[in-house]
Amino acid sequence: MRYEALQAENQTALRRAILDEATRLLVEEGLRGLSLRRIAGAVGCSTTVLYTLFGGKNGIVEALWLEGFARLWRAEEAAEAGQDPLGRLAALGWVYRSHALENPDYYRVMFGGAVPNFRPSERALELSRQTFRVLVDAARACIEAGLFRPEDPELVASVLWTVVHGAVSLQLNGDFQEPEARIVFERAMRAAAEGFLSPPGRAGLAGRAGTPLE
Repeated sequence: MRYEALQAENQTALRRAILDEATRLLVEEGLRGLSLRRIAGAVGCSTTVLYTLFGGKNGIVEALWLEGFARLWRAEEAAEAGQDPLGRLAALGWVYRSHALENPDYYRVMFGGAVPNFRPSERALELSRQTFRVLVDAARACIEAGLFRPEDPELVASVLWTVVHGAVSLQLNGDFQEPEARIVFERAMRAAAEGFLSPPGRAGLAGRAGTPLE
């Protein structure tokens, strides 16, 4: 068992090293750095090892795809503490934008079809959905607090995600530059939220000076 444990430990360490180098290549060189030859050379192993551990490039890309969602989820979790329902929803929108602008290569792997023919596995898709469930929970909290009209929280979350995702994607594509991009994002997010507000919610929103939804 000692030998088996050491083998498992070494394999885990090697897998982590490969993903670390793939991440570095992605950040430093962009998507052109994600070739099996480049990754293997950076780690000092053969491409055969990459096939053994990940099943090839698609497995490595999926691991990076999941890392992008893990980063977004951690940022979402950090944004939730101490927020009222509308503040939490606004914070999640800004977190999504910050994640995309700070991790554009990950974002393009996650949403931009950056790697041709890449299709995440069902397991990876299920893990990625936790970031959307955070938004659904935030929308549900606004509905239960009477700030939003009674609606399907998944529908509300889908509409809000469509808006923030569209604004962010347009900025990454170069259609908007700062400070216009930030203004467009804020106005779009506010307009989307206002479409669901109940009368008490409108009063609460009007009094939220200094927030991203002012």
